Amino acid sequence: MNGVAAARSSAERRAGRGFALRWSRLAIYALLFLFTIFYLLPVYVVVADSFKTLREVNTTSIWQPPAGLDFGAWASALTPPLVGSGGIGPGLVNSVIMTVPAVVISSIWGSINGYLLSKWRFRGADLVFAFLLFGMFIPYQAILIPLVQFLEKLHLYGTLAGLALTHIIYGIPITTLIFRNYYSAIPTELVEAANVDGAGVIGAYLRVILPLSVPGFVVVGIWQFTNIWNEFLFGVTLTNDPSVQPVTVSLQNLAGSFAALYNVQMAGAIITAIPTLLAFIFLGRYFIRGLLAGSLKG
Repeated sequence: MNGVAAARSSAERRAGRGFALRWSRLAIYALLFLFTIFYLLPVYVVVADSFKTLREVNTTSIWQPPAGLDFGAWASALTPPLVGSGGIGPGLVNSVIMTVPAVVISSIWGSINGYLLSKWRFRGADLVFAFLLFGMFIPYQAILIPLVQFLEKLHLYGTLAGLALTHIIYGIPITTLIFRNYYSAIPTELVEAANVDGAGVIGAYLRVILPLSVPGFVVVGIWQFTNIWNEFLFGVTLTNDPSVQPVTVSLQNLAGSFAALYNVQMAGAIITAIPTLLAFIFLGRYFIRGLLAGSLKG
């Protein structure tokens, strides 16, 4: 009888622990759900107001859903009928023209730097790496005046080429850091074996390192694309012609001078965010894998 009672008591304790565990999980899930709703409230406001007419925006609450799906604000965001204001359509094209080569060149440059600093140790390598990283901590505002003067001497001020060059140079420190950490996890014996087979510095990079660099390029590509696409200060400072301004500056110009067209601005914000959103949707899992790929060595 004592054994039966002990078994029953043990089963009751297990059942009690299981019940408490289920309730604790439910409480955690409920809390996470509330945080998610709180986080998505601004997104709901932006999306809902983008489908409203201007009359609805001015006469209804921001929390009220739109009466219907009106795409007039979306069309106006691309080519709005505002005096002295253009749509973000040309800005989207300019951002693509500027962002793609900036991402590609800065990624390749950072890959080469990371390879040389991690696999080809030379005198002063740590000092060179420290100077490269120092560029990450210089605020944009501190270099605007010399940057403008430098681009003027190159006859690149006010051009997409000058804006792309700025993002390339400013992206080299972070791309070098990411690739250096990533390549540190690759066994150096692979490079040494390539050297024994007759491959030099370039040959070892092209035949051994580069084929293993896909996760690193995904991480760097998404990072650079997001930062360059969303950057505003360089775009508004280094371009003085609306025909060459990036989409972030064009979005700011949607504010207008005489009337606040909130539905048009909301639609423009969504259109501007779509490219980076798609990048994370389709490449997000590769981004996480790439970040973790260089976290362990050996």
